[in-house]
Amino acid sequence: MERDIIASLRAQIGGPRDGALLRFSLGNALLGHGDAIGAVIALREAVAFDEHYSAAWKLLGRALEASGDPAGAIAAFEHGIGIAHARGDQQAEKEMTVFLRRLRKPPAR
Repeated sequence: MERDIIASLRAQIGGPRDGALLRFSLGNALLGHGDAIGAVIALREAVAFDEHYSAAWKLLGRALEASGDPAGAIAAFEHGIGIAHARGDQQAEKEMTVFLRRLRKPPAR
């Protein structure tokens, strides 16, 4: 079923409904399916459509972390926190701050 959703979302790319929300939805589905690299690609496209989409920055950070790119995740969260703050999106700002803090925390010994 999840593959059907992903296929359906991919089929809409380039059509009249293409945009930040479609790419965000595709990234979310791919991440849920375990394809972190595919999710990163879709979410980078989402923020290219709408740089002020704080939820996409948050999910991009999560996807980058899952793909093994902690430095990229930190950069995405830092940028996303600025976007969320400017938009007054306090919940996204708080969540990204927590994720960022966890990434910066030294590993337990």
